[in-house]
Amino acid sequence: MNVDPKKRLISLDVFRGITIAGMILVNNPGSWSHVYPALEHAEWNGCTPTDLIFPFFLFIMGVAITLSLSKRKQRGDNLNRILLKILRRSITLFALGVFMAGFPYFNLTTIRIPGVLQRIAVVYLISSIIFLKSDFKVQVFITFFLLIAYWLIMTLIPVPDLGYATLEKGKNLAAWLDRLILDGHMWRATKTWDPEGVLSTIPAISTGMLGVLTGHLLSSEKDKKEKTVNLFVYGVFLMFSGYVWDMWFPMNKSIWTSSYVLYTGGLALQFLAVCYWFIDVKGVTWWAKPFQVYGLNAITVYFLSGLVAKMLYLTKINDSGKTVSVKYYLYSHYFATWLSPINASLAMAIVYVLIWLGLMWILYEKKIFIKV
Repeated sequence: MNVDPKKRLISLDVFRGITIAGMILVNNPGSWSHVYPALEHAEWNGCTPTDLIFPFFLFIMGVAITLSLSKRKQRGDNLNRILLKILRRSITLFALGVFMAGFPYFNLTTIRIPGVLQRIAVVYLISSIIFLKSDFKVQVFITFFLLIAYWLIMTLIPVPDLGYATLEKGKNLAAWLDRLILDGHMWRATKTWDPEGVLSTIPAISTGMLGVLTGHLLSSEKDKKEKTVNLFVYGVFLMFSGYVWDMWFPMNKSIWTSSYVLYTGGLALQFLAVCYWFIDVKGVTWWAKPFQVYGLNAITVYFLSGLVAKMLYLTKINDSGKTVSVKYYLYSHYFATWLSPINASLAMAIVYVLIWLGLMWILYEKKIFIKV
């Protein structure tokens, strides 16, 4: 599929590329035993730089929904055809996520059903429908209604197994619902709850909708400088609101709390404002090309890099009489021999990101942009 970059909001592609590069970086350390704290998720409550990556991507997707679907609405395209295309794309994303989870064994009795691509698919589907079926005011109402409703559900409704409401790991209502619906098909690291579970997808929709609302601003007739200022101001307001809400509903990626949505949404607005100002307003683009390359094939590079990473981990070879994974062999022989363990781990992750950048650059030069 050929895409004319001149017709795109380049800053959004760059923001998406930075986000995907960050996602690959944190997902592929040389050794999980040696990772800088900033490159790990918060153990429970809190928000590290790594915890920003997934909500940033959902936010960016929401912006893209408005920018792409607005043109179709204005042209008067057939709504049913648009919805059918959205549904097909959502099903494809969900299926790719399940494929990644099951690869290479595909044990249907234990395959993980939720996941990153699966949540992207659900948020994309629902956010798109909301955008197509409602106006701006209704979209604002739905965005914040979902956050408030989720807060009340999680803090007031007693967990059936306990008899009281709690936000503790594995004991909260979201975890109980995951066990009820997804028993045996959750993240293997937890087994009793899933960080991309059913109930926590509700506030994730609001993350996508914050992007949809931002898309309205970017597609408006306002001056570019005014748009930049608005992005910063709204970002500060959301960050402050999330920080305050944290006192009653702590920021937590694993259960995607409402304060986490506002705080990360505010930071996403700030980050987009910086990209927008330098790239689309000032035309300072000398630094942006690598991220644009990543951003134009974001789902493709995420999916393929995930599959290859699994193969490197599952493929075993003999190393001085010991059976080790190819990944460990590469880490121990080519990075850990000349760097400290934590820096060797980081260096291997950076090299992995650069390898995929090179592969995506080939597609970019050939004008091949794979759109799911």
